[in-house]
Amino acid sequence: MAELEIVIVFDNKTLKPNLTPGWGFACVVRFGGKTILFDTGADGAILLENMNKLNIDPEDIEVVALSHAHWDHANGLGHILAAKSNVMVYLPQSFPKSYKENVLHSGAQLKEIHSAEELFSGVFTTGEMKGIIEEQALAFKTSTGTVVITGCAHPGIVEIVRKAKEITADNIYLALGGFHFPKPEVVSVFRKLGVQKAAPCHCSGDEALDFFRESYGDDYIEIGVGKEISIG
Repeated sequence: MAELEIVIVFDNKTLKPNLTPGWGFACVVRFGGKTILFDTGADGAILLENMNKLNIDPEDIEVVALSHAHWDHANGLGHILAAKSNVMVYLPQSFPKSYKENVLHSGAQLKEIHSAEELFSGVFTTGEMKGIIEEQALAFKTSTGTVVITGCAHPGIVEIVRKAKEITADNIYLALGGFHFPKPEVVSVFRKLGVQKAAPCHCSGDEALDFFRESYGDDYIEIGVGKEISIG
């Protein structure tokens, strides 16, 4: 069994014709005996439909982590909590009060994130980082190196990668998620930071996908709904 498994369940594009794309992002991560949903996409019905076709039972979800309060990452949570309310939800403290109240009224547990910390063994939050909107990313410390997953990277993808490297005190094996329209020079910064594999998607922009694909070659990972990544 792999040490860490990632399944993309919501993204702008799909890699399988039976799965539905939509603007936004969500992935299921299995790590350390826990099943984590990172972000929930823009449409909960599409999210649950894709999960069902990928044989992911909402009942298996134990933790939900939301990167930031934009609709395309947080709108699907209601459907998840309707399917299973007994989960722990980690979200930046800057989320609207009404959103937090809805989470608690569903019966879920809630923890507001401010600073970087280890949420549980080997799983870290970058803390609420400043940007166009406050945002957190998750970092998973594996035997291969750190895997960092971002929502939109509004605080800057380089800043997030640096933070993940700092808090895990480890090399970055994989950076995955929305990179928020980075400039081409970001690739050389990734190289200097030792990022081994890159998997930009969602709000990264087609130009960024092209220059990461060209630069990283075999270490570039194409992302879309249905993509499964196993590490370790």
